[in-house]
Parts: sequence; C-alpha cells; structure tokens
Amino acid sequence: MGAFNDSGSTLPRVLVIAGSDSSGGAGLEADQKVIAAHGCYAMTATTALTAQNTRGVYGIHEVPVDFLRKQIDAVVEDVGVDVVKSGMLASASTIEAVAQAIHDHKLKTLVVDPVMIATTGAELLPNSASRALREKLLPLATILTPNVSEANTLLLEAGHDQRPVQSVADLEEIALKVQKLGSKWVLVKGGHSPFRRDGTEAKTEDEKEIVVNVLVGPAAEGTKRAAEGEEKLQVVKIEMSYQRSRNTHGTGCSLASAIASNLAKGMGMVSAVKAGIRYVDAAIRTAPGLGKGNGPLNHFHSVKALPFSPGHFLDYLLERPDVAPVWDRYIYHPFVMAMGDGTLPRESFKGYLMQDYVYLIHYARANALASYKAKNIEDVAGSAAIVANCFREMNLHVQYCAGFGISKEQMEKTEEHMACTAYTRYVLDMGQSEDWFALQIALAPCLLGYGAIAAHLHASPTSKTGEHENLYWTWIANYVADDYTTAVQAGRELLERHAVLQSPGRIEELVRVFVHATKMEIGFWEMFPYKDEEMAQ
Repeated sequence: MGAFNDSGSTLPRVLVIAGSDSSGGAGLEADQKVIAAHGCYAMTATTALTAQNTRGVYGIHEVPVDFLRKQIDAVVEDVGVDVVKSGMLASASTIEAVAQAIHDHKLKTLVVDPVMIATTGAELLPNSASRALREKLLPLATILTPNVSEANTLLLEAGHDQRPVQSVADLEEIALKVQKLGSKWVLVKGGHSPFRRDGTEAKTEDEKEIVVNVLVGPAAEGTKRAAEGEEKLQVVKIEMSYQRSRNTHGTGCSLASAIASNLAKGMGMVSAVKAGIRYVDAAIRTAPGLGKGNGPLNHFHSVKALPFSPGHFLDYLLERPDVAPVWDRYIYHPFVMAMGDGTLPRESFKGYLMQDYVYLIHYARANALASYKAKNIEDVAGSAAIVANCFREMNLHVQYCAGFGISKEQMEKTEEHMACTAYTRYVLDMGQSEDWFALQIALAPCLLGYGAIAAHLHASPTSKTGEHENLYWTWIANYVADDYTTAVQAGRELLERHAVLQSPGRIEELVRVFVHATKMEIGFWEMFPYKDEEMAQ
C-alpha cells in the first residue's frame, strides 16, 4: 500500500462496475462501503438501477451501454484505476462493453462477481448473457467469485453437466472445472452448501456446521507441467463456521469488493481472499438486523470512527455536554472574575501566588516526566520548553510577591495547601501510571485554561485595565503575552496531532482525565476567598 500509483498517490483506487441497490445492502452501495472500510478509494460505473429491498427486487432499469462506457472512460482517464470489480452486468451488450473498455484501457486486475441471482431469488443476469460473460469477460478476469449455483450455470453453458455438492471434493472439482473456463483464479463460495464438520453434506439445518470456500489458481507464475503443457494449479480450502443468520444480503458483492480492495493494497491473491472471507464472516456476525427479509451486513465492523474531525479535537472536547459546564465553572470562576474587575482581596491574591509558586514546581516536574516519556525529539523539546517557561513564570511570581513585601525565601517555605497537593499529585500520578498522552491531557486544563481566562479578562468590558486601575492587570497581561500564547498554540497543536491516533474508547477515558483535572483547577481557585466579606468571616 505504500507504493505510489500512476497518479502519485498511495491511496488504492477501485472501480466498481455494477448495479445499484436502492436498499443499500448490495450492489454499488455495499461495494463503496466495503472499499471505504478497507481504506481504499471507490469509483463507480453504474450498469443498472434496481428497485429493491431486503425482501426482493421489484424492478430493474438498465443504463444505456454508451453512457456506461462514458462513466468508465471518465474515471480511468482522470483518477486512474488499480483494480476493477464487476458485479451485476444485466445484459450481454453490457458485458461486451465492459470487456471492451477493460481491453482498451489495459486494466490488468479484474475481480468478477458473476451476479446472476439475488439472495431473494430474483434473476439479475438473463441466461442469454451467460455465454457473453464466459467468452468475453472470463478471459480478462484475475479472479472469478461464483457461488455454487452460478458456477454450475457457467459450466452448463460451457457444455458440462451440473454437479450436485455432496462433499468438499465435489466443491473442489467444480472449482477446477470453472477455472478452466478462462479466469486466472476462481473462488467457488460454499455459503449456499454448508457441510457437517467431517466435510460431508449437511441434510438438515442442525447438521450445518461449516462452510468451505475453494480457491483455485496458479501455483507459481510460469510453472508448467512438462508432459501436459498445462499450468500447475493450487487448491486452497478456506473453512469457516456456519452462521445461522438471515442477514446475508449482499454477501457476494461485499466479498468480491473486499478481495478487490485487498489486491489494490498489494496483497497476494491467497491472502486477499482469506482476508476478504474473514471480513464478510464478521460482517454477518455483527449485522445490524435491518429490514424484514434478508438483512444487510455490518460493513464497518472494523472501522473505529473518531467522534471529532481531525484538527478539531479541542473544539469537540470543550463543547461536550459533560465537559462544557465544568470548563465554564473554571474559566468564569468568581475568583477569576474578581481579578478582572480588581475586587479580589489582596490577601487572597498573595495566597494564590504563593500556592501557585509551589504548584509550578510540580507542574515543571510533570512536564519533565512528559519529556522523558516522549517518543520523538519534537515532543521531548516541547515539554522541555514548558519546563523553561515554568521557570520564567516562577520568577515573575517572585517579582510580583516582592511588591507585596514577600521574599523568595518566604515563598519557598510556604506550606502546600491540600488542594494544591491533590491536584499536582494527580497529575504526577497520571504521568507514572498512564501513557504520555494521558499526562498531556491532565496538564492541558492549566495550559489552555490560563490562556482562555486571560484572553477573556483582557477583552471583557467589565475588566478594569491598566496597572494603576487594577492591581491584577499585570497577571492578566502575562497570560496574553506572545510567549504564553505561543506556548498555548504549541500545546493545542500537540494535542490535536496525537488525538487522531487514539481509539474512540481511549478518547472517552481521556475526557474523564480532562474533566477531573479541570475540577482540580476549580478547587485551586476555591482555596481563597474572592470577596472582602468572605475574608472577614
């Protein structure tokens, strides 16, 4: 998958030539879901529109052949194609047009799903078109993926007798015969003919225990049997447990598209087929149970979607209903607002500065630990820069306190308040017991919050501005200064860069860490009275 294709991109491109399924469970709609779930780029050329649901097909409207050809030409000539997957082709003229387009564009990898009969029993390819499929398309096919019924139909059209499937050996013989019809590989799917555990025919529902899929293809490129001049073949049996499920709508389409996606990503044929079968097996097992008939699969069973768009983790985080109220209590806390309008008691601010001095020591320790736990030099340097910023901030605290007649020695001898202890040790515990990113999340409320608080107070019409009008204006100005806003921006970028690497479950765990650390920040404000009458009490 890492190799560049002819467009200069590493994104594998799969063109699906097939019919549409209005219910979304099969056809082009299912194909696109499968291809997207495999991390590939899907393109479509529509052969027919169908009116269908999980209970049946109620109408088919064929797309004119010349328009179908225009669809194929348009995507091949612009985006480019790594693998073609064909599904419902509907008529002999459509098959001939598809074969001609593949030949003209020299498309080398073709996965053919010979869609003849829907799961519900509806005919999707007339008998008159079977010959065109065999003569025109199979010689171009990299792999053909018929079920037992479709395989027997192709063999019958080619003059062979139909063979009932009573054992795995029968399935192998059918696969070997179909492979000789022209495709390089053939996968005969055994989902409609389950067996007992010993590989013999299951005659009752209770006896159905396993499904065997048989893959036949060249054992090695260019290997020949000297006597017969025939290509040496390998037979691979892929066995799965039988699933009693009504949710099998679109299994053939989905399997072929999974194989096409795996081939587009550079997998070998045997590995691509095995992975595709396992994908469909899980899709049936986790199906959502939609519809009243044969329900669709769960095409995205292995895709873990993040609850936010890349680059917007913090927007998502701070707007969550379980985070936003806590964050607002922190940013607009009465202690903070009292600094803005200059009404905060001086003794409270002095006590805050001295406790914050103690806090910054442990905050620097936590960032030093983060630097140690980081896995790349950029993150090591980022945490080290925050440690250096803590040192500068502590010196500002010393200068600030000097104006209140408090010496550095007094600050260093300040007894740590229990709220400060609880907060800082929680952060350090995150660093010891959790991973690097959890520590960053625990540290985030402090870094982000002080920037948000200062920005709000600096712009608020209720704030008293200037050092002469507001004793605390220097504190506010410190956190809107370029050096701090630069640090906040660097912290935001770091969080965004690593958030997209987490799983949805891990995001939920990290949200809880963030909320708890924010509550600890609130507890820090609440160590001190923020009104004169509270001081008097």
